[in-house]
Order: sequence, then C-alpha cells, then structure tokens
Amino acid sequence: MEGLHRRQLRVLRGPGLARWRFEDRQGGEGRFLRRRAAAARRGPLNRPAPVSSRLPEFTWDTLDAAAALAAAHPDGLINLSMGTPVDPVPEVIRRALAEASDTPGYPLTAGTPALRAAIAAWVARACGAGVDGLGVLPTIGSKELVAWLPTLLGIGPGDVVVVPSIAYPTYEDGVRLAGATTVRADSLTAVGPTSRVRLVWVNSPGNPTGRVLPATHLRKVVDWARERGAVVASDECYLPLGWEAEPVSVLSPEVCGGSYDSVLAVHSLSKRSNLAGYRAGFVAGDPALVAELLKIRKHAGMIVPAPVQAAMVAALHDEEHADEQRERYRARRETLRTAFTAAGFTVEHSEAGLYLWLTRGEDCWETVDWLARRGILVAAGVFYGPGATQYVRAALTESDERISAVAARLSSR
Repeated sequence: MEGLHRRQLRVLRGPGLARWRFEDRQGGEGRFLRRRAAAARRGPLNRPAPVSSRLPEFTWDTLDAAAALAAAHPDGLINLSMGTPVDPVPEVIRRALAEASDTPGYPLTAGTPALRAAIAAWVARACGAGVDGLGVLPTIGSKELVAWLPTLLGIGPGDVVVVPSIAYPTYEDGVRLAGATTVRADSLTAVGPTSRVRLVWVNSPGNPTGRVLPATHLRKVVDWARERGAVVASDECYLPLGWEAEPVSVLSPEVCGGSYDSVLAVHSLSKRSNLAGYRAGFVAGDPALVAELLKIRKHAGMIVPAPVQAAMVAALHDEEHADEQRERYRARRETLRTAFTAAGFTVEHSEAGLYLWLTRGEDCWETVDWLARRGILVAAGVFYGPGATQYVRAALTESDERISAVAARLSSR
C-alpha cells in the first residue's frame, strides 16, 4: 500500500467503506466535490432544474482512497477526520429523554417554556447576555439552521452573504440554496462598498482553524452590518472549548453593545453534551428575527421532538457533565498536539475548539496520504476553502485509547 497513489486506491472502496458515509453536521463537511458545474446536473427539458443542481456534488470520493489506505494499517484505522463525539451521552440527559418518551402529541416549535427558560439562562451564563429582550428558539441541531438561514431570512438572487475565507462548507451551501452570492472574506474592507450584503457569518472559535476572534473585531463586524441593514450570524458551537484563548460571544455586551438588534448566535449541544445523535441546537439573539424564524418554521414543521426538548433542558441545567467532557478533550488535545509537533507538523491557531489545524508545508493531499499510511485519517484543508490547500484538520473526538495510539504511530514513523 505504501506506494499506491490516492486515485489508484479507489478500486478498494467498495461496501467496506460504507461506514464512512455519515450524514451528521460534522460528518458532512468534507464530502463536497466542488468541481462539477451545476448546469451539468440540470433536469430534463421542460422541467425546472432540481434544487440539488445549486449545490456541489455530495461525495466521499475525495477521502475514500485515504480511508482505504488507513484501514489497511495492521492495527486498523483511527478516524480524526470528523468531529463526531464518541463518549457516552450523560446519564442525566438519557434519563430526561426516557421520562419524556411518552409524548404522543405535537411538540411546540417554539420549545416548551422550560426549554426556552433553560436556553436563556445558559446563554446568560455562557455568553454574558442579558435575558431581557433576548429571543431564543430550539433548532434541529445547528447544521439545518446554518443551511437554511439565508432562505429563512428572505435572502435570494442579487443578495450577498459574507463567510470566512476558510470555513465550514455549509455556510456557502446555504447561500447556494437561497440563490444568493457568497463572498469569502475575513476583513470587511475586502468586501468593498457593496450595499447588497444581507448576512455576515462569523465563526469563533473557528472550524476548522480553531481561531478565536477578539471582541474588538466582532464589534466592528456588528457595527458594519448594522450600518448596512445586514444580519450578523455567529456560529458559536465551540464557544465552551477555549484552551489558549477565551472565546467571546456576539451576544456579549462588549460586542453587541447591549442590544441584540440584527444579531443571532447559533449554538449546539452536540459537542458540549455529546448530543450529535439527538440533533439538539438553538439560536438566540434579535427577538424580531427569532420571531420571524419561528413563523416560518411553524409552517415548515421544523420542530425539535418533545423528548429531545426535555433532554436539552436537562443538559443545559447540568454543568458537571460538560466540565468533565471538556477535560477529556483538553487531555486529548495535549496528547495530539505534542505528538503532531514532534512529528514535524506546525500547529496554527487551534487555540480553541475541537480540532488541530496542521501543516507540513506541502499539498494537503500529500499530508493526508502520509498520515493514512500510518492508519490515521484526517480532513483535507481544501474542503474548507481555496486558502487552505496546505493544511489538514485533525479532530479530538476519538477515544483516549485511540488518541494514545495516534501518538504511538507518529512516534514510530
């Protein structure tokens, strides 16, 4: 296997690699092959083009060969390519889910009063937000909100959405679904004088880079957007995972000035509480925007199931399990950081979040294959934007045993 090229190894894919075809928020990150023109996927004559034609082709082919190579390692594959939790769901949450399982009626799209109160209380603690004037709404995980937010906000052709230059791919996919235009930029001066910007995505701590944006930067983004009548959506799913820097929420008074006007913060319990399988997320911020989202979601049936709502209440009220999980990730991060650095990698940013952003100063696919030959699968930086072609992303979400095995494999290179 050592000398086989990535493309040659595609003959090894087959059903044995079907287990990699996950559909969750993080698992969907790296599967987009953005090289086939949408026009080539149009429907038959006299029929409208399918919605999927707006999107890049959804495929796992770009990592299939590396997965096959890694799986051929004598001690098996260690998957660091996805931020998929592997630790148990805390008992307090499972118990709440079970106790609410006999709920034959329709749940509230807005969330139960208990859930809305729990979200508001958690946002006040974790984000420094005030409860007064804060809109909150549960979502079916965070990925569905990220993908559909431009559409739900009425953004469409002729409108511009700004996303980070290196970013979670679903930001751009949501823009494509809405038929709008994406501009990748980390500095708003690079956006230019256009008045067409309707939405600005910020992500701190960032995925995949782990970069933390300072409050002064976020405040400038909020002020810039408000001057132009645009919305700022802040993806804060990794906010509780600050290691070398303290992440700041867009809902913090030092960022939003004590007003939630035109500001939304997106959160998830997938990483904090190991609830990726529950699809438990929420959005908080501008009450008028949240009310608009609620109206549309009622019509569309975008409702968090009642047992999951009960589980979310338990998760948000309990900090002990979150602190324990955080310490697991802290220890795994230290092990991986030390091991990758000793193996000649440079760790850039990664001061917070669930990943290490790594480079060897070469094409990312060369790095992917180098690690795959050691049975380690990582995500190629090119998945996250054209400015990341020399980087790979490694997740902290394998078990302690397998994280230790990564270190052993790297040290025996």
